Amino acid sequence: MEPGEGTEETPLALELSRFQVSEEYGFLLPDPLTELPAPYGPWMEIAQDLPQLIASRQLRSRVHQMPQLSTGHLRGHEELHLAHLALSFITMGYIWQEGEEGTVKILPRNLAIPFWEVSQALGLPPILSHADFVLANWRRKNPNGNLDTIVSLPGGESLRGFILVTFLVEKAAVPGVKAIVQVIRAILQQDEETLLKALQELAEAIGDMSKALRRMHDYVDPAVFYTVIRIFLSGWKDNPAMPQGLVYEGVSEEPMAFSGGSAAQSTVLHAFDELLGIRHREESTAFLHRMRDYMPQPHRAFVEAIGRAPSLKQHLLSSGSEQLRAAFNQCISALAELRSYHITVVTKYITIAAAKARAGRAEPGDGAGPSVGKPLSALETKGTGGSHIFSFLKSVRDTTREGLISA
Repeated sequence: MEPGEGTEETPLALELSRFQVSEEYGFLLPDPLTELPAPYGPWMEIAQDLPQLIASRQLRSRVHQMPQLSTGHLRGHEELHLAHLALSFITMGYIWQEGEEGTVKILPRNLAIPFWEVSQALGLPPILSHADFVLANWRRKNPNGNLDTIVSLPGGESLRGFILVTFLVEKAAVPGVKAIVQVIRAILQQDEETLLKALQELAEAIGDMSKALRRMHDYVDPAVFYTVIRIFLSGWKDNPAMPQGLVYEGVSEEPMAFSGGSAAQSTVLHAFDELLGIRHREESTAFLHRMRDYMPQPHRAFVEAIGRAPSLKQHLLSSGSEQLRAAFNQCISALAELRSYHITVVTKYITIAAAKARAGRAEPGDGAGPSVGKPLSALETKGTGGSHIFSFLKSVRDTTREGLISA
């Protein structure tokens, strides 16, 4: 049974471990596996060689030669996550190897069937998601703790930087995730001192997430992100390049549509929104709730459990404590600032980079190799998850600000 399913959730039972949330790593997978059992060598060999196979246009032929493997020998969620990571990266490379004008309509059965089975076991969709790209895709390079990715795609050092800076944002959120549990317990126990401390820790963690996000500029070249990396994060829902979706051969004769990777698939901001009682506008809420289907099931259950807990905002409104209200407003302001800064980053890496690409001035600058075809035009004004990116980001930033409690 998955955590949070089949039992009546009580707020007092909001223990992180019940939801596969780590005290040290939050929603990140602690110490992910980097190797699968021997029978799955063919998957890992291809996954480890993806940038070269895609650059030489050999990935599709390698996939066609791949043996049909049973998923029955995979044990535990760590092995399943690594299998999903490898198969999702192979799938994105297979679909987008020839750029957006050279897509395929069918994912071959020797890739589609195991990918579907592993996805079903994890409760994840059969596409690359934030859970694969970041949460399960990190390893320690050496005993000093230097980080690297497990699986990669074209994009060189910029792709590595994009994944690992996003990892650092998730890691910075961990004290805030732990503070959520403290806040709910403090409300239930009428413990105002603990509640104040937990709100201060939450505000500080959100501020640290913004600081981590600023490191994106040091490690990710906008031209490489826009012309090389972005296409491999794109899905086949709300994407004009693949209007019919994708047939998973041996799974369904009808094409299926799934959204590409998106920051909106990170559980962190969903959890903070639930705790702080932020209510987004209808269209944004619909997109965010759809993105919850791209989270690991236990993490989704964690967000839902926060939503069933006593209302923090109502508690503060009835408490009359100016100190608690000020601490709450600090959390709201920090979250609005994080969302504002995300807009700044997206402007640089998509809007400005798109203008330069149209002008023919986007030259990948860090040895990433040639762009796959032309810069992605099908999603020029959309995020890789399929949202109208600027109207969405500005809307959620504005509704966050509206969550402030006035004096």
